[in-house]
This record gives sequence, C-alpha cells and structure tokens, in this order.
Amino acid sequence: MSISLYNTLTRSKDAFTPLDTDSVRMYVCGPTVYDYVHIGNAVPAVAFDVLFRLLRHTYGEDHVTYVRNITDVDDKIIERAAESGDDITSLTARTAEAYQRDMAGLNNLAPSVEPRATDHITYMIEMISGLIDKGHAYAAEGHVLFRVASDPDYGVLSRRSLDDMIAGARVEVAPYKEEAGDFVLWKPSDDDTPGWESPWGRGRPGWHIECSAMSKAYLGETFDIHGGGIDLIFPHHESEIAQSACSHGGAPLANVWMHNGFITVEGQKMSKSLGNFFTVHELLEDWPGEVLRYTLIAGNYRQPLDWTQKGVTQARQNLDRLYTALRGLDDVAAAEAAPDDRLVAALGDDLNTPLALSVLHDLAGQANRAEDDAGKARLKGVLLASADLLGLLQMPVADWFQGGDDVDAAAIEEMIAQRTEARKNKDFAESDRIRDALAAQGIILEDGPEGTSWKKA
Repeated sequence: MSISLYNTLTRSKDAFTPLDTDSVRMYVCGPTVYDYVHIGNAVPAVAFDVLFRLLRHTYGEDHVTYVRNITDVDDKIIERAAESGDDITSLTARTAEAYQRDMAGLNNLAPSVEPRATDHITYMIEMISGLIDKGHAYAAEGHVLFRVASDPDYGVLSRRSLDDMIAGARVEVAPYKEEAGDFVLWKPSDDDTPGWESPWGRGRPGWHIECSAMSKAYLGETFDIHGGGIDLIFPHHESEIAQSACSHGGAPLANVWMHNGFITVEGQKMSKSLGNFFTVHELLEDWPGEVLRYTLIAGNYRQPLDWTQKGVTQARQNLDRLYTALRGLDDVAAAEAAPDDRLVAALGDDLNTPLALSVLHDLAGQANRAEDDAGKARLKGVLLASADLLGLLQMPVADWFQGGDDVDAAAIEEMIAQRTEARKNKDFAESDRIRDALAAQGIILEDGPEGTSWKKA
C-alpha cells in the first residue's frame, strides 16, 4: 500500500518513503502545559494520531515510533504560576496529566514516547555548546543566541526572506543581539525563576532548542515526519530546522513536514473575549469524545476548520447511524478482518478523512442490508477494523446509546416497564406522561416488535 503526504517543505504531495521501513519515525510538537488545552490544540493531536494509526497498519505496530513532547518550562508557565501562586512543578504535572486525559478522551493512542523538556536540559546544553563551537551561536549577557546569518538556508520552510519573516512575527529586539532575527537558545534565570547551571550561567532553554534536542534523543539526527500546526512554521519549525542542520553538519532534521490548518468557532477567531473559547475538558463534559473526534476529522486536516454547534450535532447523528448498524449486528460475532481497502487508500492519500468516513458509512449501509450471518459477521469485522483506523466505534453499543455510567439505567428500565403496563391497560395518558418525562431527561424511546429500547438524545 502506498502513502502520499503533503510536504510543506516541497509544497507538493509526495510519495512517502521512510528512511528505514523497520523504524518509521515521527515527531509532533505537543502542548505547553499551564492550563486546559483548547479545541484547537486537539486538531494536530487527532490528525497525527490518524497518521500514527495508518503507519502502524502499514509498517507494523513495532516498527513505528511517535514522539510528542511536553513543554514544561516556558515563560507562559512561569507567568501562570506567579498569577496563581502555584508551584511550577505541581502546575505542570497537573496540567500535563489533564492534557493526557483529554487526548485519551478523544480516542488518541498514547505516543510511543512523551518526553518532557525539563528532563532533557543536558541534551539542550550539549547542542547549544556545539553550535557555539561551530560559529552558529554566540553568548551575550547571559543569553545564547543563534546567529541566523550563519545559515544561508534559513527560511527554507516558510519560503520567505528573513526581513519578511521578522516583519510578520513578534521578534524581540534586544541590545545583546547581533541581528534582530537572531533567536534565543538559552536565557538567564533569576532566583525566583526555574533554572539550570550551564557554561553561560544559571538559566533555561529557549523554546525552539527543546524540540531539536528531544527529537534527536529519540529519533536521531534525521527522521521521517515532523508535524504541528500551521502557526508553528515560523518561527518555531524554521528555527528547529536551522539549529538542527547546523548542529548536524547539514543533515536535515526531517524529510517530511506536515502542518494542520487553523480552527475558528462559528466563523470567528477563537477568543476568550468573544466567549467562544472552548477547552477540550469542557467539551468532553457535554459530548462523547468520539463526537468531538468525528467533528475534527470530518474535514481535511490541512484546511481551516470551523467549529460549529451544527457540525458537532451532525457528527453525533452520523455516529448514531454507524452505531445503529453495529446494534443490528449484535447477534453475530465479528469475523477477523482487515480494514476496507478503500478506506486505507483514502487515508494513504494525504489523510483524506472525509473520504474515509464516507467509506465507513457505506460499510454501515451494507451491514444494514446484510441478511445471512456469514455476511453480517464479515461486515461487522470490516466495519470495526476500518473504524479503528480512524479511532471511531470504540464504545460498546449499549454505552453509546444509553450513556454509560452517568445514566441510571435501572430507573429508566423501571419507567419503561411502567409505560408498557400502562399501554397494556390502554392508559395512553399515563403512557404519554412517562414518555414525556423520559424525554425531558434526554431519553428517547424506540418502540419495536421486540419491545421498547432507549437511548440518550
């Protein structure tokens, strides 16, 4: 099976050829942990989880390494800790765990490795020292800065001149810089700020060097795929490329660079001041994680995504159809099966998840029409295997429709029994009252030849 991926570096969709088919390697920029992450932070996590699943399917689970880092030393973290009076270590530990729970709630697989920046300071100091020795970095007033002028390829990813990049970004102009575009590799720390001893004094790393050091530690100097949001192209990924290539004698950091698009909410930029800022934690309180996941993969990962109430509701309805097909197959065990070739091919075409979802619904339609047990068993197996590549249909059917542990199923069944008795006695007023009372609780009744079933609205 072939995989083609859009490479930001080449601006083209190219056939993916791993450096080593026995060791396919991918790095994705993870969160800076100081608060619950918003739904925009979930876009790369879900998109690259789908890619991780596809790579594992293609090359074997034991032959793919996926690294997604945790940034637990950063100025935003320091500021939040100062505002809250919280201990930085406690703050980052708590919010990192919350992030992991939220991502698991969206059915993301755990990455192969999830390194924390603070555990890799020595790697960063070593890389910075090497850059100084090679003339690509310099120390000044307790800082160490990357000398952008020393790298003629700087700008290769964004394809803009340095002047254009600086004009379009927030670049700190400081007297200790040789040039305005030089970026920080190491910065000094005072007594109240986290810091580590280094050849340049007590300090902490800059943001860009963290990912270069951690990716090298687990994936080597050059690996297959580097992913992240489109907003990271400059300065983060551009700077990663420069410092890593200069550190490694020109060897590229990654062969394929992938970036997901921006997210808006109801057509507007997400902002706390507009009241349209949604954290994954909040959304998971109102919706099953699979609904959020379906919404995120309903469009192409590279395109802008507009998060709307209508879109989330539609995702819930689409998943209801898929789970309804599975409920119709309750009487057969799933046959061992591989994912549908059409769905695999869709994902292999630069993660075409909208097409993959259409294949999933076609399989559900076939399942609804299946008559013999052998056909049902085969389709159930293919449907589940195909859905697994997308991280969907992971819940027991009853839990999907009936809400799991947060619903008093016994009380609902008792009310249904009372309604059934009322109908037998032709007490339709009481029957309607019970139905309306359940509807007010968000419980929908479905009457059929085998009795009454129920599900959450």
